[in-house]
Amino acid sequence: MFEDRPDRDAEVVLVGRSNVGKSTVMRELTGHDVSVGGKPGVTRQPNHFDWTSESFMFTDLPGFGFMSGVEEDRREQIKTDVIRYVEENAEHILAGVVVLDGKSAVDIIDRHRERGNVPHDVEMFAFLEDVGVDPIVAVNKTDKIDDLDERLDAICDRLGLYPPWQQWSDTVAPICAKRGDIDALEECLRDRFHEHNRDDLLKFVS
Repeated sequence: MFEDRPDRDAEVVLVGRSNVGKSTVMRELTGHDVSVGGKPGVTRQPNHFDWTSESFMFTDLPGFGFMSGVEEDRREQIKTDVIRYVEENAEHILAGVVVLDGKSAVDIIDRHRERGNVPHDVEMFAFLEDVGVDPIVAVNKTDKIDDLDERLDAICDRLGLYPPWQQWSDTVAPICAKRGDIDALEECLRDRFHEHNRDDLLKFVS
């Protein structure tokens, strides 16, 4: 189980598969580099970036799903730890950001469904809703997508959100973190902060 969580009253968590760019999103949100392991599965603890004055933090949770060179039981333990962390801290989490690789997400989801499995991304989105954490889907790496609207519609469809994606602009945020383009995500977070009466946090996403 994860340890040493800072004692903060408000939190935004980033969740998602390995190699979808969560740490890059974290860097763009905080303005600071976040240390990560040298290969997927190495970093087992959350990366927190917190502010004592506002009792708030961003948390980058370890990536889950398939990781080359990582045994299945360890992958499952990481996923279990992520789920437990969210469950135990749900009352403090203002938003759960599910980061997807926009280019590969649909293919991965469909491949898992064809095998009779519940795709991790779909499962995590539903899980956040079940524990009362408002999910945001950050569709990353949009620079690699030619048919963006069509791809975003397909992602919405897989998550149970009726297309077109534009009607979910408060939930689905197309971004390109490596280019510093996270405006859509910041807009979604501003909405969540305002809904939770935490306008004091708006300065972190503007």
